[in-house]
Amino acid sequence: MFGDRVGDRKTVETGLPTLNRAMSDARITTPYRQAAYLTTLAHESSFHHDAKGRDKRKYAGRGYIQLTGEANYTDAGTYLGIDLRRRPELARSLDHSAPISRWYWTVARDINPLADALDMGGVNAAIGYPYSKEEDTERCRDFKAALKHLNGSVPKGIDCTRPKKASSQDRTADAS
Repeated sequence: MFGDRVGDRKTVETGLPTLNRAMSDARITTPYRQAAYLTTLAHESSFHHDAKGRDKRKYAGRGYIQLTGEANYTDAGTYLGIDLRRRPELARSLDHSAPISRWYWTVARDINPLADALDMGGVNAAIGYPYSKEEDTERCRDFKAALKHLNGSVPKGIDCTRPKKASSQDRTADAS
C-alpha cells in the first residue's frame, strides 16, 4: 500500500497483531479511518515501533505515532497503566507502541471523525507535526493510495488543506 515508505517487512509483520488489536479497540475499522491511520503511521515511523531518531531529549518521538513531550508521555502512561514518564523508552516497545498510537488517535486527539469526513488536512493538523507543504502533500497522496487499496476507489471530497489557525483577534471576538 505504501511501497518503500514502509521499513523492514519482518518488523511490520511482527507488529501486525498488536497494531490490528489497537485499530479494533480504537474503532479504526472503516476504509477511511484505516487509510488515515495507516498513512499517518507510515509517515511517522514507517511502522517501526522501535523507531529511533537522532533526538536525545528524554521525551523525544518514539513508537508508531512518534509520541513526544513529557505531558503526552505522562498522559498516555496514566491511561495505559504504565510509567512512561519515568521509563519513556517503553514507548518504543512492541507491547506498548500500538496501544499508545491508539490512545493518541482516539483519546488525546479524537481523529476518527476527521478521517470519516475525508479531512486529511485536519488529520495532519491534529497529529501535530509542524506544517510542511511537501509533507502534507505526500501524506495526502498516500492517503489516496491507501483509500484506493482499501476501498477499491478514491472517493470525491478529500480535503488535504490544513485548517487555518484562529488568530488572537478571532478568539477575542468569540469570547465577547
